Amino acid sequence: MQIKVTAPAHIHTTIQLPSSKSISNRVLIINALANGTFRPENLSDCDDTQVMIRALNDGQETIDIMAAGTAMRFLTAYLSVAPGTRTITGTQRMQQRPIQVLVNALRELGAEITYTGQDGFPPLRITGHPLEKDTISLPGNVSSQYISALLMIAPVLSHGLTITLTGEIISRPYINLTLQLMNDFGAQAGWTNEQQLRVEPHPYQSVPFYVESDWSAASYWYQLVALSAQAEVVLPGLFKTSHQGDSQVAKLFEQLGVETLYEDQSVRLRKTGRPARHVDYNFIDQPDLAQTFVVTCALMNIPFRFSGLQSLKIKETDRMAALIAEMKKLGYVLHETDGHTLSWEGERCEPKTDAAIDTYEDHRMAMAFAPACVAMSAIRINNPHVVSKSYPHYWDDLQKAGFTIEEV
Repeated sequence: MQIKVTAPAHIHTTIQLPSSKSISNRVLIINALANGTFRPENLSDCDDTQVMIRALNDGQETIDIMAAGTAMRFLTAYLSVAPGTRTITGTQRMQQRPIQVLVNALRELGAEITYTGQDGFPPLRITGHPLEKDTISLPGNVSSQYISALLMIAPVLSHGLTITLTGEIISRPYINLTLQLMNDFGAQAGWTNEQQLRVEPHPYQSVPFYVESDWSAASYWYQLVALSAQAEVVLPGLFKTSHQGDSQVAKLFEQLGVETLYEDQSVRLRKTGRPARHVDYNFIDQPDLAQTFVVTCALMNIPFRFSGLQSLKIKETDRMAALIAEMKKLGYVLHETDGHTLSWEGERCEPKTDAAIDTYEDHRMAMAFAPACVAMSAIRINNPHVVSKSYPHYWDDLQKAGFTIEEV
């Protein structure tokens, strides 16, 4: 399926964003470990969260998490301490995404996990039982989801858990988000120093919880405002004191001429018209914002150098390669350096006529490229349904804001 997206002359709208997937999926695991009597409120309706809900509630021996990377990592740890034997699998792409670092760490703690296919990759066969060991060491540059998965099961381990992270730590805000949510549910968890985390063997308590809107989803509305000649967008349900790492999007878009006004549990975005001449930023803590900024800066003719992107290679697709390929269709020549940096210094090529953006089974490719229609006459997107992974009503919200979406 392919759609053609065309922008309105002006954007003035209020959009109810989806709830945070990052918070929803963490809270579901924590609440399950608390034997929760309260159901968290305002959970995300995205595919990844719905997969998590089914996995925790259906009691199936084989759990298919489809393309949900968060669910794969978090459930691998959860099933290691939950009674019973389960097999967890996913899409063909999921079976190509490495999980050996997490499996090795869990095995070191005493978990019983076997690979049913290729070593180092799902599917996994897991038999849950109590884990006794209480110390583990991991490289700090692995996916923060591995670290969060280990942290969340730690309060139910016999002796708690101390995690030492070696070298550079990436995506620290996501680790901090996990710690905050754990403590909200009665755990005793935190940093003991810059490289070490400690979780006491103090059980969770089930408590009422309301999930905030998703700052990652907000990034596409910031993008639309930045690319527009005139726009104002109100986004309810976002908190100024958010623990979501991607709330940094508000500060980052100041460089692209977008002002954020914090109101009563909502934000108002408006154009200031004062963009930077060059943007240099390390996305090590906000990798999910990289696609948004690559597309936006290039279309605003702002050269950039974005580092800290190494984790993009193991996402739903190799996002660095995908960005290079799809931006070339639009006439922009990006350069990758050392596997962790993308840059653009103004180099152009002949754009492809009626280019259709491939989405690579990656929701963020579709959502980051759709706003390009503001700077162009229109944009075509292949397989637009992929947005259901995190923002199921994205296309509906664009139409609400005045965009025209046609199936072609």
